Amino acid sequence: MTEGRRRLAVLVSGTGSNLHALLDASHDGSLPADVVLVVSDRHEAAALDRARDAGISAVAVPPGPGEERSRYDSTIAAIVAEHDPDLVVLAGWMRILTMSFLRHFPGQVVNLHPALPGELAGTNAIERAFDEARAGTRTATGVMVHLVPDEGVDDGPVLASVEVPIHADDTLDTLAVRMHAAEHELLVHTIADLCSPIPSAKG
Repeated sequence: MTEGRRRLAVLVSGTGSNLHALLDASHDGSLPADVVLVVSDRHEAAALDRARDAGISAVAVPPGPGEERSRYDSTIAAIVAEHDPDLVVLAGWMRILTMSFLRHFPGQVVNLHPALPGELAGTNAIERAFDEARAGTRTATGVMVHLVPDEGVDDGPVLASVEVPIHADDTLDTLAVRMHAAEHELLVHTIADLCSPIPSAKG
């Protein structure tokens, strides 16, 4: 790991395509940061294999039966804190984090959501946007990256967003492909901006 590069902990629940985009950008130098930890709430998450193949610490921590959210989040927070990250990136993390986690990382938790600010909060945002387009009430959707200061759902301060048009001949699959491409690009660029050093003032 190169000195001066930022440290990223990534929380994922699924395949890890956005994690892969971060790893590729870290490797080619376009992202001045290193992923030092990947955590999933699912043992079968493919993202864990991607991380391990890259030599990155990867751990599955599924919640126990009936486990309280706050207790679970405290467990996750302890694991993440051990790796001393500069940023915690939620890249397809399908759980709402409580303050039991967030209070340990103020101003450091960043979420990717496949919708524009103020729209389609929660799960299945791509599918819901597609359904609205077919119903004639929507012509575009988008992707945003935002900070997560509290337990609000996909409503933290927006860092960046990009619109993705929904074409008349789109299927759900073709829209999803374009959405995922937009996610990868926006996430990498936004995290790179957050990790870039602030130029010193001339004087």
